[in-house]
Amino acid sequence: MVIKNSTHARGPQGNGVSMSTRKLLEAAADEVWKPYLFHQRFDGADAAQIFADDGQQPRIHSSDALCCGTFGELLQGQLPVASVPCDPHFLVTMPIALFARAHFIPIAGTRLVTVYPSHKVKAKRLAEDLVIALGASGGILLLQSELPEGKGLASSSADLVATARSIAGCFRRRIRTSLIEKLMADIEPSDGVMYPGVVAYRQRSCSLLSFLGHMPPLAIVGIDEGGTVETLDYDQRRGEISASRRAEYQELLDSAQIAIARGDTATIGKIATASALLHQEQTPKKHLNSMLQASEAAGALGVIVAHSGTMIGILLDRMAAEFPRQLRSVLANVSPFDKSPEIYLTITGRR
Repeated sequence: MVIKNSTHARGPQGNGVSMSTRKLLEAAADEVWKPYLFHQRFDGADAAQIFADDGQQPRIHSSDALCCGTFGELLQGQLPVASVPCDPHFLVTMPIALFARAHFIPIAGTRLVTVYPSHKVKAKRLAEDLVIALGASGGILLLQSELPEGKGLASSSADLVATARSIAGCFRRRIRTSLIEKLMADIEPSDGVMYPGVVAYRQRSCSLLSFLGHMPPLAIVGIDEGGTVETLDYDQRRGEISASRRAEYQELLDSAQIAIARGDTATIGKIATASALLHQEQTPKKHLNSMLQASEAAGALGVIVAHSGTMIGILLDRMAAEFPRQLRSVLANVSPFDKSPEIYLTITGRR
């Protein structure tokens, strides 16, 4: 049992550190935990080694930035064509306190960007497109992430947004969100993690539908069913759905608008569960029934899935009086089919 807790924040240190149930409960119930206020920098030794290997001299001006991930989606589907004729595909984010971090160091005389790790080609493309759009110089882009790739936790989107924020900070430029979204849309469908809080988002066109508010303090007991999912490949395989199904998704989105504004955790759990069940028709999760049973046995809020990923979780209200008992029950009921569940905490927007 591990708690997925950002190394960039106040709270239990380390990523994936085993903890006792008592310490886990204390961390998960910390209602004033504010990870998004803490932005650590890259260690100088790491950057110095990269420059030594690359043969470049570091420049004085540089900037680092963070972007959070999201545990799958609270809701994902297609809306009635009449309501959003241009792009009916949408999702609702579930921001969690795990982050991608980007550090950009400009080098005069080039528009090229060298990225570390080198396989982060999507971030490299966005960085080069952005410096060209700004008329700025290229340079070195360093990326670190607490978000595993290909699991449905918005790792790619977080990399791209953190990269854009870092470059904007480096050149002290105010950049329109619409420009970042345009550059991201040219690369792949993306989550709405460039916005604070919970949003309804058109992932294909990379455009905002609506801001829904902030998620209440929730814990997610998550398991990974294995493998990876490439966002672009998954999106290209998706077909269209019936008008009746689209109407169901519209009702769920309308309910989410109200429930998130009110902090109605029970309804939030029902919406996530409904979306998970609807999604079984397209990309089944093999442990969904087992997770539903574990959720019901514990009196939890419901289940949540990464619709285009491999993760599935059980939602718990961290502020509920029954939270400690419910968490122990969920862990006990999940252990027969997954020995290493992880705990994810939502970003709540509390100050």
